[in-house]
Amino acid sequence: MSFATISVIGLGYIGLPTAAAFASRQKQVVGVDINQHAVATINRGEIHIVEPDLDKVVKAAVEGGFLKASTTPVVADAYLIAVPTPFKGDHEPDMVYVEAAARSIAPVLKKGALVILESTSPVGATEQMAQWLAEARPDLTFPQQAGEQADINIAYCPERVLPGQVMVELIKNDRVIGGMTPVCSARASELYNIFLEGECVVTNSRTAEMCKLTENSFRDVNIAFANELSLICADQGINVWELIRLANRHPRVNILQPGPGVGGHCIAVDPWFIVAQNPEQARLIRTAREVNDSKPHWVLDQVKATVADCLTHSGKRANELTIACFGLAFKPNIDDLRESPAMEIAEMIASWHSGETQVVEPNIHTLPNKLADRCTLTNLDNALATADVLVLLVDHNEFKAIPGDAVQQSYIVDTKGVWR
Repeated sequence: MSFATISVIGLGYIGLPTAAAFASRQKQVVGVDINQHAVATINRGEIHIVEPDLDKVVKAAVEGGFLKASTTPVVADAYLIAVPTPFKGDHEPDMVYVEAAARSIAPVLKKGALVILESTSPVGATEQMAQWLAEARPDLTFPQQAGEQADINIAYCPERVLPGQVMVELIKNDRVIGGMTPVCSARASELYNIFLEGECVVTNSRTAEMCKLTENSFRDVNIAFANELSLICADQGINVWELIRLANRHPRVNILQPGPGVGGHCIAVDPWFIVAQNPEQARLIRTAREVNDSKPHWVLDQVKATVADCLTHSGKRANELTIACFGLAFKPNIDDLRESPAMEIAEMIASWHSGETQVVEPNIHTLPNKLADRCTLTNLDNALATADVLVLLVDHNEFKAIPGDAVQQSYIVDTKGVWR
């Protein structure tokens, strides 16, 4: 059975590009989101997030009549669920949005439909979703009941795209397809092959779920190594960036770059899903998370020491001192502030500092609520001209374009080694 209509549930940083990719291949796509502003924006042919080239694809798809957005689910041949999976309690995965999405599509499911979960999830989530659907639709059969003969096919297929390059990587990268049965995997592969240039690599749903968590935990552990080195080097009076550059000349060494911590909706979150399910075994993964989660507090200590030094030598009082934070996003050249260590550091500085705290973030137009009444959003030139202490948190292109010798301030905390 072919896929005439495809519905994407959740129109955020993954869902909207995925919907646009299908629509660009002239498939009828209905995106569903509870955010009415997002739905209205998309239906005008515009986008509510920052992602290179996405605006052009969405505009063409909407104008061509292939993409529309809605706040309520519709009947479709395939459903892709791309909703958030945040924490609850002590870093435990919260499946409340996945359950809500599954229960919202249940009334419109028809025999022969394919349901794919894309949200990063703990192992067993796809089977849990299938159970919720089966409870809501006892008139249909599901893979856990009828195997290959099920009325509804279900699979897990995690995204693995880099913010800022989503429209390229969505199409080029290989996809791991974890069907609950071989037929489920085959149909999911057929669906993604509508736009995919990479390969569909087939496994079962539990392995696919663990694969996504493993990829991000691998990155997290390696970043933690670099971040831990930066603490040791600061203590030893060694330039960590020079050290890493030298060590990486070894043919089998490839150390990543340290930073202010780890952010985003993936690397800062997903390893905890493994820890939550296997707390006894996941010792290294837990430690890496703790190293990266503690880095913003270490950066704050560096800022406090730098401010103390500045106060000693400038003769100013603390409330006369201006601190400028460069960057709020969780990685360079995007507007995404989710789980951002830069954001956390700016917040802590603003809470602690009695003088003005400036923020330079070229990718946003207004400060988020938690900073709005404590910080001033300013531009790069003004911050460089007026701030006493500079705190570089994100290596946006605009910041890297400034030569280090053009930065006049003596009091700098550079977490990315840009102005070193």
